[in-house]
Amino acid sequence: MATPDSRRRSASFSLAALATAAALAGCASVSEPAITPAQTAQAQAACTALQDMKIAASAIGKPSSGAVVQSASFVPANAADNPNGEYCAVKGVVLPVSASAPSLEFQVNLPTAWNRRALQMGGGGYDGTLVTGLGAYTAQPNGTPNALRQGYVTLGSDGGHKGTGNFDGNFALNEEALLNYGQQSVKKTHDVALEIIRQRYGAAPRRFYFIGGSQGGHEALDAAARYAADYDGAIANYPAYNITMLQLASLHVGKALYANGGAGWMNPAKKTLLVNAVYAACDGLDGAKDGIIGNVAACNVVFNIDKVKATLRCVGGADNGDFCLSDAQIAAVRQIASPYDAGFAVAGQQVFPRWPVLEGAVFSVSSFGASRVPSNPPAATDALLFSIGAAHAKYFATRNPSLDALRYEPARYRARLQQLGSITDVTTVSLEAFRARGGKLILTHGTADDFISPYNTEDYYRRQVAAFGQAGVDSFIRFYSVPGFGHGMGPYRLGYDGLAVLDNWVEKGQAPETIPSVDNNQNANRSRPMCRWPAWPMFTGAAGASMNDAANFSCRAS
Repeated sequence: MATPDSRRRSASFSLAALATAAALAGCASVSEPAITPAQTAQAQAACTALQDMKIAASAIGKPSSGAVVQSASFVPANAADNPNGEYCAVKGVVLPVSASAPSLEFQVNLPTAWNRRALQMGGGGYDGTLVTGLGAYTAQPNGTPNALRQGYVTLGSDGGHKGTGNFDGNFALNEEALLNYGQQSVKKTHDVALEIIRQRYGAAPRRFYFIGGSQGGHEALDAAARYAADYDGAIANYPAYNITMLQLASLHVGKALYANGGAGWMNPAKKTLLVNAVYAACDGLDGAKDGIIGNVAACNVVFNIDKVKATLRCVGGADNGDFCLSDAQIAAVRQIASPYDAGFAVAGQQVFPRWPVLEGAVFSVSSFGASRVPSNPPAATDALLFSIGAAHAKYFATRNPSLDALRYEPARYRARLQQLGSITDVTTVSLEAFRARGGKLILTHGTADDFISPYNTEDYYRRQVAAFGQAGVDSFIRFYSVPGFGHGMGPYRLGYDGLAVLDNWVEKGQAPETIPSVDNNQNANRSRPMCRWPAWPMFTGAAGASMNDAANFSCRAS
C-alpha cells in the first residue's frame, strides 16, 4: 500500500500541467532541428548502405542463425503521407535455429535528426503482425507527435511468427516460435536494432525504452525483468504478464457462460441490463455522474452479487426474458466476479483475481458473444475470453487443435502448464537487476478492463512491494489505476504523455506523482488526473463546475 505522505503528494499537482494535458489533443506538429541538404544526402547514403546488412548470431543474445536486412528505404520529410519527418525504414528478419521454425520480422526506423534515444514498441494478442514503430505508442494522446517524429529511433517486430488473427495459436505448436513469443523476441529485436543503430550512427543510444500494452505490456515487463541490462525504462499498460494463468482464467469465464448448454450465457440485451444497473448504482459515487465509475471500493459495497440477485433476478429463477437474469445467469456473473483457483501454482501463482463485471466493465470488447453455444474451432461470434482461453488449451497446453475446450481439464496438463508458465509468464521474474541499474517502470491498468482484470496488475504490484518494500518500490515503480479505462478503450480511453514522463524520470530524476491525462475517445474533450494506486479521482469542483476538466478532480486514497 502507498504511504499517506505519498498520497498527499499525489493529490497536489500543477494545474498548469493539467492545462497542458487538455491541450495535448490539439497538438499536431513538432519543432524539429533544421536538416541541411548535405545532412539529407549523407543520411540517404547511410540508409542505402544498410541494404543487405548481415548480423551474426553471436551479436544476438538469444539463439538464432543471425539476421539480415532485407530493405532499407529512405523516406524524405516531404514524402506523401509521411508525418514522421526524415528517416530510414529498415526491415529484415532474424533467422531461426531450426529450419521448421518461422523467422522473426523486424523494423527499425532511423531519424536523420536523432535524439540519441530508442523506443521499442510491443505487440498485442498473439502477436503475428509486424509492429512497424511508425505510429503512436500505446495510450499516447491523440494528435501528439509520435516518438519517431520526436527524434527517437523506433522499432518493433512480429513476435517471431505470422498469424491470421482471431487468436491463431498455431505458432505455439513450434517450440522455437513459442519461446520467441513468450520472451525471446524482445531480446532478439533489441539486439538486431542495436547493431543497425551502431552501423548507421556510429554510436549506441544513450537511452533505450520499451512501451506496450496487453501482450506488449507483458513484453515491457520481459524487457525490464529478463533483459535489465538493455533497458533504461519501460511502460507496461494493462500487461498480460502471466499468459498461462490469464488464459486459464479466461476459459473459466467462457465455461461460466457456456456450461450446461449455455444456461449462463447472456445476450446483448441482458448484458446491457447488468451494465446499466451497475452504472445506475455507482456512477455518482465519485461525485460526478459522467459515465465513469471512479470510486470502485464504494461500488463494491452498494452493488454486489447479492444486489444483482435482489434487483435483477427473474421471478422463479427461470429465464423469463431480457428484463431479468435467471439463476443460471446470476451464477455465471458470480463466477466471473470471483477469483479463479487453478488448484495448482503456475509461475508462482495459483489464484487469478476476479473480473470487474460489477465495477464498470462494459464488455464492449470482451463481449459475451452472439450465441449461447460456442463454435469449434472458435469463431468471431464466441465470447472473446472463451476464444483466447480455448486457443491456449488447443495450441499451447494440449497441442490438440481439434480439442473441445469445454471439456478441457487443466489439472490433467499440470506439468505442461507449469512448463508454459516458465516460458510465457513473468510473474516471479525478479526486477532486482533492473532496479539496481537505475531502471524505471510505469504500470497502468484501467478499472473497467474486461479482457485482463485490473486486479491482475494490482497483484503484480503487490508482489513487488513484498519483494522490495514500499520505499524500494517507490524508488523505481509507479502504478496508476485509471477509472473508466477498458482494454485500450472504454468510457475513458486513456491518453497520457508516457514517453516524456518516463524520459524525465530516467534523465532528470523527476519521479512522477499524479500524471495529467486526456480522454482519447473521439470528441470526448475531457481530462482527468491519473492517480497513483490506490488513489482515485474524486470530483471536488464547485457547483456547476465542468466534469470534463481535470482541475476539478482531486486524488483520494479512500
